[in-house]
Amino acid sequence: THMEMESEMERGAQSKQNLISENNSGLGCCGWILVIISAFFSILIFPISIFITIKIVKEYERAVIFRLGRITARKAKGPGIFFIIPCTDSFVKVDLRTISFDIPPQEILTKDSVTVSVDGVVYFRVNDPVASVANVSNADYSTRLLAQTTLRNVLGTKNLSEVLSDREVISQSMQMTLDEATDSWGIKVERVEIKDVKLPQQLQRAMAAEAEAAREARAKVIAAEGEMNASRALKEASLVIAESPSALQLRYLQTLNTIAAEKNSTIIFPLPMDVISHFMKK
Repeated sequence: THMEMESEMERGAQSKQNLISENNSGLGCCGWILVIISAFFSILIFPISIFITIKIVKEYERAVIFRLGRITARKAKGPGIFFIIPCTDSFVKVDLRTISFDIPPQEILTKDSVTVSVDGVVYFRVNDPVASVANVSNADYSTRLLAQTTLRNVLGTKNLSEVLSDREVISQSMQMTLDEATDSWGIKVERVEIKDVKLPQQLQRAMAAEAEAAREARAKVIAAEGEMNASRALKEASLVIAESPSALQLRYLQTLNTIAAEKNSTIIFPLPMDVISHFMKK
């Protein structure tokens, strides 16, 4: 729900704020002494130290700097040139580009006790480099594992018909769940897609037989309706002909004309209707 989403976002923001407050405690007296000494020696050997102190990150990268093991700033450095102090500073590069990975096929038991194999693809990116480095040991691997468990958990609450027909709804539900869970890791899940749903062979044959039976039933209903309409038309035609005997004679002549127009060896001997009616009375 909307309230749950807001609470998750607040918890993620609170965890990041806690990280900042811990870093604001300072380096301590000994720490500052080491930093000053390191900076002093860097100045003494300036022509050489310039190759150590100057670092460059690309447009799609950011650098999280650690000074004596502590994060120096809430905002990562980059893109472009930045400086570090040798011996006391280290940094971690973080790629901000969108990353995609395939979810391996998962054997899932649906709500109506049907086993299916489902796989998918996830697109995500890092939107908070500091959180992705400090709050989780391996953001990429953790997101992959979480995507697998989320796929099983979400599809386990769906019926087979829902899994086959509501893929877009399932994808959106997975995307929201993953995005909330990885928010404290500095990860933004952009999109989740269900690629393929594989059914057991026996279930495929059963569904095909059911569909064939349904088509045959519909065909029989349509044929019955057609025969009923045809019989009604014949009944109306017979009533019209019974009211006008000359109409039957005209129909008889029209039939002879149709037969004579075709090239065949059929020989027609027309008989007067009076003669036929005389035999019919007998």
